[in-house]
Amino acid sequence: MKTKIIRTSTVAMSLNLLLKGQLKFLSKHFDVLAVSGYDADLETVKDREGVPVVSVAMKRSIAPFQDLISLYRLYKLFKKEQPTIVHSITPKAGLLSMVAAKYANVPVRIHTFTGLVFPAKKGLFQKLLILMDKVLCWHATHIIPEGAGVKQDLLDNKITNKPLEVIANGNVNGIDTTFFNSNTISEQQQQSLRNELGIDSSDFVFVFIGRLVTDKGINELVRAFLSLAIPNCKLLLVGSFETEDPLQPETLKAIQQNDSILSVGFQQDIRPYLVISDCLVFPSYREGFPNVVMQAGAMGLPSIVTNINGSNEIIIDGFNGTIVPSKDVTALLRAMIRMKEDETWRSQLQSNARSSIITRYEQKMVWEALLIKYKEFLKVQ
Repeated sequence: MKTKIIRTSTVAMSLNLLLKGQLKFLSKHFDVLAVSGYDADLETVKDREGVPVVSVAMKRSIAPFQDLISLYRLYKLFKKEQPTIVHSITPKAGLLSMVAAKYANVPVRIHTFTGLVFPAKKGLFQKLLILMDKVLCWHATHIIPEGAGVKQDLLDNKITNKPLEVIANGNVNGIDTTFFNSNTISEQQQQSLRNELGIDSSDFVFVFIGRLVTDKGINELVRAFLSLAIPNCKLLLVGSFETEDPLQPETLKAIQQNDSILSVGFQQDIRPYLVISDCLVFPSYREGFPNVVMQAGAMGLPSIVTNINGSNEIIIDGFNGTIVPSKDVTALLRAMIRMKEDETWRSQLQSNARSSIITRYEQKMVWEALLIKYKEFLKVQ
């Protein structure tokens, strides 16, 4: 009889996107049950991963009454299923799952911090978020930071005294470098997309992939691009606009009116957009461990990133990309100019981009490391 594991996240999209393929892999060794709020993503997880799923609605925001209901439902589920391991990702699922699992007498309770919210907040709200993370950690038996930066933030803010160990080289799921491979997109597909977007063969394309919000550094990116004063450059924005944390009006105006800025919205498959680009620019203010930087590297792109958690672990400055200070338009502009003008330097970065991802973040390597860690935790329960 296999050991039972329950994996939880607040919303099903996290199970679907962040853990793609991992639950199927784990199901070869354990009985795996996936738990999150219900939507179409949960059905996708059930079908693709081949594991049973249970819907437990959880609010991402602080909602005391609803949170108590979710906590009770998780407790009842854990008592019924009697798993040996409950492993959560995302903040609210982490807090509720760890508390519920402790009082349901689940022996191994693991939470992975994929990023921390409180460093970007201030005042009483920040103190409340810190307290919630401390409560989460107190109820867990094991804490896994997604990367070295997240680990350091946990230590600096004295969130927990429990041992903190990054699995493999970081990231919760690694990268499928067979899927993220420039060879998977044909020349015909590439040319068709270039024609559709109005990109000439002589154009140098900077690409950003992610939510088009202030927190991702889009205001600085657009300002830097507008200051480039270099012909034959395009800025390709792949992602959706959001009403929370909206962009500045002048940024939105530039995106709408500048013919060299191409905004294509959210795309389910980002590979075609990466393969027609020359450099990823990812000027985010904060991250846990950004998948898109690894995905771009696997597709052979050098990256310009800000000096934040995750990004500054994936990118080795001067090897597979370059690192600039966060919120610094001038430094970002300089990096973009050099990336376009210094062909020798760019070629060196590009030649290291894919290999640096394969050697450190290949998906199966991350999965095997997690499996080893589970077995270690089971031995000392």
